[in-house]
Amino acid sequence: MNINLPNFNVKNLVKEAGSTISRVVQLTEEKLGTTERTEYDLHFQNLAERADVTKTWTEKIVRDTESVLIPNPQNRVEDFIFEKIEKSKPKRLSNLEHLALDMIEAGGDFGQDMPYGQALIKVGQAEQKVGQCEHDFIATSGICFTQPLRKFLDGEMKTISKERGILETKRLDLDACKNRVKKARSMLGQQSKDGISPEAVLEQAERDLRVAQAEFDRQSEITKLLLDGISTSQASHLRHLHAFIQTQVRYYKQCGDVMDQLQRDLANLGGPTPYAPLDLNDASKSNSAGGASAGHRGAGNNNTSSGHGQKPNQSIPMHVNVDQMQRARVLCSYDAKDHTELNLSANEVIFVTECSPVNEDYMYGKQGLMKGLVPRAFVEMLDEEQEVPL
Repeated sequence: MNINLPNFNVKNLVKEAGSTISRVVQLTEEKLGTTERTEYDLHFQNLAERADVTKTWTEKIVRDTESVLIPNPQNRVEDFIFEKIEKSKPKRLSNLEHLALDMIEAGGDFGQDMPYGQALIKVGQAEQKVGQCEHDFIATSGICFTQPLRKFLDGEMKTISKERGILETKRLDLDACKNRVKKARSMLGQQSKDGISPEAVLEQAERDLRVAQAEFDRQSEITKLLLDGISTSQASHLRHLHAFIQTQVRYYKQCGDVMDQLQRDLANLGGPTPYAPLDLNDASKSNSAGGASAGHRGAGNNNTSSGHGQKPNQSIPMHVNVDQMQRARVLCSYDAKDHTELNLSANEVIFVTECSPVNEDYMYGKQGLMKGLVPRAFVEMLDEEQEVPL
């Protein structure tokens, strides 16, 4: 029976074992402070420190980004396993898409001809679109940002760590050779041991030192070149970061467009309690206007006649300062004629301010979180002079 055994080189094994023992002894003596060690130059130390910082923060950024994109840790682990075995990731519905399906199903059961059922279906369909936008955002962000950064960690950073480990081994060998040279020099003038003269021992030790120094210098240059490449990698990471931000901007823009369309659809449904669209653009403009609102109101007073007997044109944005509203009491109940108006109940207190341009028949009102037009004849100002902060 023939058995093929590995061809071990005993001499190499003994040599490697001796080198390993020598490194362990050298490292132990360095930890105890009983021997000197070769220090890396300042430039190399700065490069190494920058590489360590880059690795640490890149790992954190990748981990945090993946947590944002896929909040469920179990799903992240599952995706990681499928990626390692090179199989396609499972398609799963997000919480938003589950909500959308339930809303659509509930709207069908409540009745598609009923206001609440119609609204549920509209909202569910919009949430489905947002969910699809979310899927596209997650996939694109992985391609343009997290995957390149993870590839950098698994490729360049692992190579740098490997070469730095080899350099540290060469450094330990170099210091061990230096110690052997010192010991051999201290033995000069003494009797030969084991038939080898102290001069021969010193000559061999110096020869080993020259070899160790050359290997250390060569490995040091290789490692420096790799560490210098970190700057190029960071420039590449900056491009990936820009791509990630562009992906985010497109995602939020798509979501905003879907919500704007949903507001229009809900407003067109009408019903007993029509939806009043929230115009974030007008709100931001009014907040940024600040003290300039007085100028708008003054200009509007000169053109009051243009608004007599007509509701403000909703195609023209109204500029109102919601920070300077006044309290008003509703004289009698009022049912909104369309989505631009508020439903009013008798004796309730709301906040109102003038439209810009000023309109003779309508004011701009705030009722809790709801905002819209209020007929001027249905309200009575409670404090004409005092401004109430909201």
